[in-house]
Amino acid sequence: VIRDAAFEGRGCAISVASASMLTELLKGRTATDAEVLFEAFHKLCTGEAEPDTALPPGHDDLRDALDKLAVLSGVRDFPSRVKCATLAWHTMHAALAGEAQVSTE
Repeated sequence: VIRDAAFEGRGCAISVASASMLTELLKGRTATDAEVLFEAFHKLCTGEAEPDTALPPGHDDLRDALDKLAVLSGVRDFPSRVKCATLAWHTMHAALAGEAQVSTE
């Protein structure tokens, strides 16, 4: 269970807002939940899915968290901003995998 999460950094308003939301939404969740949210959020931001279809079956308990993240999904209309919204999430994903480097590709 993720007991605490924080970030330190500077960036555009989108990246800071996304990182802030990540830290709040992950507290008390499992690493599996964090990965499911990462995948669903990434799909929202890239236009691969809509909020009602982004979560895989069996993860309805994450609906409230994903609904909060949906506010950032408008970046799909601005491809250069997708990285801004997903950078903190890619960092979290890499950290959970034990990776020292992060890519938003």
